[in-house]
Amino acid sequence: MKKNDVKRQVSEAISACQAKKAEQITILELEQGSGAFTDYFVICSGTNPRQIQAISDEVEDRLERSRLRPTHVEGYRQAEWVLLDYVDFVVHVFSEKSRRFYDLERLWKSAKRLEPTDLAQSKSRRLRDQHSTTKNQRLKRT
Repeated sequence: MKKNDVKRQVSEAISACQAKKAEQITILELEQGSGAFTDYFVICSGTNPRQIQAISDEVEDRLERSRLRPTHVEGYRQAEWVLLDYVDFVVHVFSEKSRRFYDLERLWKSAKRLEPTDLAQSKSRRLRDQHSTTKNQRLKRT
């Protein structure tokens, strides 16, 4: 899959988390040679089991509209740590207690931390470039 497609999908997952008021959203871009099995982690927290499930449901619903389904889901029923595996990225939705305990940010400290706006900037840059290309094509025809 193209890197821009993956970034767009990660951005959509982040938007879904934000829509359900997820807390402490962190994006980790994992390095190629680090032994990582995916390109990105989206990590966030919910304050109670219902919110954790609602965040997970929203991520699945939004990505399913793009015909993208997780290859694996774990922990939904317990709602302490829900893992949604989309192969190129993994969404982790934690309870506050489980997030402190597992501390994925520490375990993957060599990963590059991104802000949600970092992915949005690449999207807006791509739209700007598409607009310029279309404009140049129109100018060439005249």
